[in-house]
Amino acid sequence: MREYLKFYIDGKWVDPVEPKTLDVDNPTTEQVSGKIAIGSAADVDKAVKAAKKAFATWSVSTREERLDLLQAIQAEYQKRSADLGEAVSEEMGAPPSLGSGTQVYLGLGHLNGAIDALKNFEFEVPRGKAMIFKEPIGVCGLITPWNWPINQIACKVFPALATGCTMVLKPSEVAPYSGQIFTEVLDAAGVPAGVYNMVFGDGAGVGAAISSHPDVDMVSFTGSTRAGVEVAKNAAPTVKRVTQELGGKSPNIVLDDENFAQNVTAGVLAMMPNSGQSCNAPSRMLVPKSRKDEAIAAAKAAAEQVKVGDPSDKTAIGPVASKAQFDKIQGLIQKGIDEGATLVAGGLGRPDGIDKGYYVKPTVFADVTNDMTIAREEIFGPVLCILTYDDIDDAIEIANDTDYGLAGYVSGADLEAARAVARRIRAGQVAINHAFDLNTPFGGYKRSGNGREWSEFGFDEYLEIKGTLGYAPA
Repeated sequence: MREYLKFYIDGKWVDPVEPKTLDVDNPTTEQVSGKIAIGSAADVDKAVKAAKKAFATWSVSTREERLDLLQAIQAEYQKRSADLGEAVSEEMGAPPSLGSGTQVYLGLGHLNGAIDALKNFEFEVPRGKAMIFKEPIGVCGLITPWNWPINQIACKVFPALATGCTMVLKPSEVAPYSGQIFTEVLDAAGVPAGVYNMVFGDGAGVGAAISSHPDVDMVSFTGSTRAGVEVAKNAAPTVKRVTQELGGKSPNIVLDDENFAQNVTAGVLAMMPNSGQSCNAPSRMLVPKSRKDEAIAAAKAAAEQVKVGDPSDKTAIGPVASKAQFDKIQGLIQKGIDEGATLVAGGLGRPDGIDKGYYVKPTVFADVTNDMTIAREEIFGPVLCILTYDDIDDAIEIANDTDYGLAGYVSGADLEAARAVARRIRAGQVAINHAFDLNTPFGGYKRSGNGREWSEFGFDEYLEIKGTLGYAPA
């Protein structure tokens, strides 16, 4: 039983101002696996004051000092990688291949990316007789979700450190264990007091206090669009910068070519990792009407290959993160049935042979139209919708007919054709044939948010730009 009952403020582990705890469930067993302290506005205020004080010195630290810290964190992170993986598996139910694999790897990937970017990042750019300075924005409030807990913490904390900012982190209360271990890593690496602070809590208590605090200069939030709107509202009176990585309903346009069947299979298998709990998941598959039956057959076979609940199998998926999430997904599956979509694979209830844990059947719907609820709303589970198109223009129109614009996918053998389609998808990141690269920017159009993360693209969100005229001698 884990007990994480202190916060990390001003370089020390401290008790909450007011004692309050929250039980944390293991979604595999549906049993309580530990408890955490829950903070309040008073705890946030302490953390912000520490961050504001530390900003005076950390903001003028040298590139070398920041690199030294990031490299010290790199060493400590690698020492604790097994602990981080175990934490993710326990808090999310992730199979070890995911928890100790991709979840931990992505955090290290963002750390390595920040180190590489910092080595050559231009904080001073001459322009004629002026000098453009890129300066740290100040105290940053970082609010992260439960679905990729280490990834989302890492792609906020490391750019903030690299650019000379100080911060207050609120990890998700649904998946807090990895946030605790991550904080222990930074403490062991010697992060200066007050530069990094961590307070556990929920959105209403700690999240709102961070986003509305007058001494927080910037908020970086990842989560639902609904919650992102609330963060922006809370931040508006103090005119702080808000960056958001929000929901998605990403299209995957499968082109009509000789690789069609294998690309349908790849699209299904790309939907299922992390139990479909990825904001950029390719949840709307668009296929030519003339090949609908072939797509259905390939998708059904692929979905039925996905094992559920077998942690010894690297292809297996675990449960979704909570009962609330399980109930939401079940409701949306029922909605798909009620609205006339054809259930091709999966469906309601737990998979056969599983009677405990928040496991969802890998589910595929066909005959989905873009006005159906399951095509409009982010399901955030292992549920794929197959829609059909007449021609490429029709496919593009359907793909872009969404409130979201986080990601898009194009699958096809003809690279030139795929590139042409990718250019027309209105999304912040488009992958051709499910390519992946941490050195590219990540973030959304429309209601999927604003701002970008990953590599040097994430640095800009933590910097103010100052134009100094007459800097060069006359």
